[in-house]
Amino acid sequence: MFQPRLSVITIVYNNVHDIERTVLSVLGQTYSNIEYIVIDGASTDGTLEVLKKYESRISKLVSEKDKGIYDAMNKGLALAEGDYVLFMNSGDEIYAADTVEKIFASEPDGDIYYGETEMYDENWKSLGQRRHKAPENFTWRDFKFGMSISHQAIYIRRSLTEPYDLDYKLSSDIDWILKAAKRSKKIVNTRMYVAKYLVGGMSKKRHRQSLIERFHIFSKHYGLIPNLFNHGIIAAKLAAYYVKHKRTND
Repeated sequence: MFQPRLSVITIVYNNVHDIERTVLSVLGQTYSNIEYIVIDGASTDGTLEVLKKYESRISKLVSEKDKGIYDAMNKGLALAEGDYVLFMNSGDEIYAADTVEKIFASEPDGDIYYGETEMYDENWKSLGQRRHKAPENFTWRDFKFGMSISHQAIYIRRSLTEPYDLDYKLSSDIDWILKAAKRSKKIVNTRMYVAKYLVGGMSKKRHRQSLIERFHIFSKHYGLIPNLFNHGIIAAKLAAYYVKHKRTND
């Protein structure tokens, strides 16, 4: 049986409202070969007290100030010892108790495993599938029209990863996934929901900055001229999507 060690990394700062859901979704997995790492940014709202309730079941718990989300994620990545890494940050959840078990049972020895994400609002009410559906066969070229796989829904062989680029404050996860995907030889579509995602994160709150960063990242990986062309297609698809849904709601 293929049972690699998975390092699940959660970063959190002052999110006492949601952190326990995330922790329990990891600790409740039927798959036993999991290293769980939690990086707390020196929370002051009771988050750390919640984490300490589960400290005996958390492999590594760090609570200290950081320089932002990707600095915290780099701390977790540096501590990880598993064969694969998954970032399941505060507010998000692994989809079901047997999700990790099913992922590694789907096919052995993949470089990347991925699946679909279900969206949830702040009241933890389902909003359905992401607008960007995961591609049937994923390669690094598939992000050219947008991030078609969410960060919470991708398991990457740790040896293929590198630290997040701290020059990006909101979209470094896209750059990180693309770099790993370029090095991957075997990418497995699990064809199932693997994550629950809480909408309204920092990239949504600072949407303009996030879009500018994404444009630079896509230009770096795909070239400026192709990226300009691709963004024209993105704009057309987005307009068609909103027109369709406006008619549906009218």
